[in-house]
Amino acid sequence: MDVLVAGGHGQIALRLLRLLAERGDHARGLIRNPDHAPDLERAGAVPVLCDLERDDVLPHIGAAEAIVFAAGAGPGSGAERKRTVDLGGAVKLVEAAKELGVLRYVIVSSMGADDPEGAPEAMRPYQRAKAEADAAVRDSGLDWTIVRPGHLTDEPGSGRVDAQPRLGRSGDVPRDDVAAVLAEVLRAPNTVGVTFELLAGDVPVADAVRAL
Repeated sequence: MDVLVAGGHGQIALRLLRLLAERGDHARGLIRNPDHAPDLERAGAVPVLCDLERDDVLPHIGAAEAIVFAAGAGPGSGAERKRTVDLGGAVKLVEAAKELGVLRYVIVSSMGADDPEGAPEAMRPYQRAKAEADAAVRDSGLDWTIVRPGHLTDEPGSGRVDAQPRLGRSGDVPRDDVAAVLAEVLRAPNTVGVTFELLAGDVPVADAVRAL
């Protein structure tokens, strides 16, 4: 499968690109900084230079069969960049996917995006952007999946998670395991049209995804 990952130099994206390349998929990552290209190449991925905020993405979609939106403005950014990246970038890629007939679209969202006004004040701009991006994906007509991880950590992945449409609790999840779940979702037709929350847990990734 030809998979284009937006936010290609992000911590989850690099892990995902490595997993995709290792299983034989054609893994490509959108990056805006050419200095990041060697990191993608070391992961076995093809870097695609494109600034989501400023560039026309259409020429960079290529032969993609699936798009994973894992881009984000980052915790140090202001509210405006959260709207131009977390929301605007996601919507731009949705429109490009529709125009080019790329049906599969997976977005990395956030637990709490279903209730942005319930988030701490500092987090509300981020959660609002995620909520609007999720809504645009749901309304797109694409074969979408919305993945909402909890608090991300750099702990080594266990390969075991808790994944449900609504978990009813908060918690942590290693970025390793989020990437593993994304890789599994891409080849799991049962996840089309599904929004689910994701935390560390006891169920092997493949089993957790198949049970959604």
